[in-house]
Amino acid sequence: MRVSIYAAAGAEKAGAYDKIVSMRELKIVTEVKVYKYAELPDEYRKAVDEAKAAAMKAYAPYSGFHVGAAVLLDNGEAVSGNNQENAAYPSGLCAERVTMFYANAHYPEAAPVALAIASHTGGAFTDEPVTPCGACRQVLLETEGRYGRDIRILLYGEKHIYMINSARELLPLSFAKESLLSR
Repeated sequence: MRVSIYAAAGAEKAGAYDKIVSMRELKIVTEVKVYKYAELPDEYRKAVDEAKAAAMKAYAPYSGFHVGAAVLLDNGEAVSGNNQENAAYPSGLCAERVTMFYANAHYPEAAPVALAIASHTGGAFTDEPVTPCGACRQVLLETEGRYGRDIRILLYGEKHIYMINSARELLPLSFAKESLLSR
């Protein structure tokens, strides 16, 4: 993620006189690489394949939107999961969190290296990549902080696959443990 800070000065009307206001503008740019499936390195194709297989097993009777995720760990293990809906909507859970929580619970010493996400609806995988929701982005960001390393994010779509270098790039200006410690 690239953050640029621009300095600018402007005038603000304040009653009968003008005052100069100093401000800064942040420009946040996220680099997204766009691949075809065949262009991906083998280990990332494996993650995409596992995410697609997991999506087919999702429990999504209410939305019909099946999402699968697969995480590659630095110990060579791969873990997959999918969304689990519930009639009481807030009780369901997204594929990304199911997958990440399972990986963290069963392999607490293994750092996630990459996470692939695929979605299936209406009898087919989506043409365009689908991104994680805000809650999932927050969990991915926390996981990066926990292990002190970036997690490469692969978002699968039939037309192309997006690759983002880290969860941090999906959630700029985020709330992290450092936020709790700052004054």
